Amino acid sequence: MNPVIPQIDPADTAWVLIATALVLAMIVPGLALFYGGLVRSKNVLGTIMHSFVILCLVSLLWILFGYSLAFGPDKWGLIGGLEWAGLRDVGLSPHPTYGPTIPHQAFMIFQMMFAAITPALITGAFAERMKFSALLLFSVLWSVVIYCPIAHWLWGGGWLGKLGALDFAGGAVVHISSGISALVCAYVLGKRQGYGTEYMAPHSMPMVLLATGLVWVGWFGFNAGSALGANAIAVTAFLSTHTAAVTAALAWMAVEWVHRGTPTVLGIASGAVAGLATVTPGAGYVGPFSAMLIGLAAGGLSYAAIMNKGKFGYDDSLDVVGIHGVGGVFGVLATGLLASKAVNPGGADGLLYGNPGFLGVQALAVLAVALFAGIGTYLILKLVDRLVGLRVSPEEERMGLDLSQHNERAYS
Repeated sequence: MNPVIPQIDPADTAWVLIATALVLAMIVPGLALFYGGLVRSKNVLGTIMHSFVILCLVSLLWILFGYSLAFGPDKWGLIGGLEWAGLRDVGLSPHPTYGPTIPHQAFMIFQMMFAAITPALITGAFAERMKFSALLLFSVLWSVVIYCPIAHWLWGGGWLGKLGALDFAGGAVVHISSGISALVCAYVLGKRQGYGTEYMAPHSMPMVLLATGLVWVGWFGFNAGSALGANAIAVTAFLSTHTAAVTAALAWMAVEWVHRGTPTVLGIASGAVAGLATVTPGAGYVGPFSAMLIGLAAGGLSYAAIMNKGKFGYDDSLDVVGIHGVGGVFGVLATGLLASKAVNPGGADGLLYGNPGFLGVQALAVLAVALFAGIGTYLILKLVDRLVGLRVSPEEERMGLDLSQHNERAYS
């Protein structure tokens, strides 16, 4: 039998390019405005700047050598080689592993957006108190030292992928890595001045809700685009993504209503994002009813995590840990429970379909990614602190990052 020769499919290529643009919009303006609306008005421009500058930095790093480290020829199951640095041999012909019906460069730029949004998510944990110079250095080091190896482990032919771990669109690669790193950042940088005593509510809920919609739309590119083609798996991921989001939004609203006496706009928006994050690792492996279960759990678990963060003594400014960290961990484990080959023959059956070993592999992926991201982030923060310092001065923090770091005001 002659081997199948990869050939470019115009429909698949068009969908992946559209999905790439959707994920770009998910970062800027989506995440930038989402985080910007959640902070106080004196920090909105500085917070928006975080997402924008990280997108620019990581895009260049990805072209120069990041893509090669994450997806290049495997070295010992741990990292990709530098054979593809500068996009050498990453051309317009399909790659048999990374999208056999799309140009290799289409896959590369799609994955670039994942590499960019992950460190941008972390910034929510230290919003309103990190130096801009520290942010730049941290983002570069974290992207190279943490993100690229983890992406290789699961998606680039590394050891976790070889063991059979599944992460359809980034539950571990994006959400666990960013959530655990956010937790470390919150502890290392310490609490904001006035945390627990001053009023620190979001300065613009309309901005937050508008941005939630942009993030939600972009997430269809994030998850359904990970099918790498205009095919049935993309439809499965699209439906699972929406189903989990709406279920989690309503679950969060209901829990908050019972617990606090009123349903809030911030709550239902946060619930939707929690559902999107939690279904991500299993989006292409579960059906709509499993997605409902994931969304139901996501809304309740993330709300509980955020309500109890004070007991653990950390100031995660924009609740990256409670939404992305908790959502990523539960989502990867839920994939180990609910994945079904009847939904995606290229996936695996989970525990509920008679395969307990798969759940064990998923648990190993959670543990490995969490430990690597946590320890690595701590070491990077200590290095950055020695080189440029992490926090702005107390006077600069009281003034706000917009003026102290960028000499600008969001509102006159």
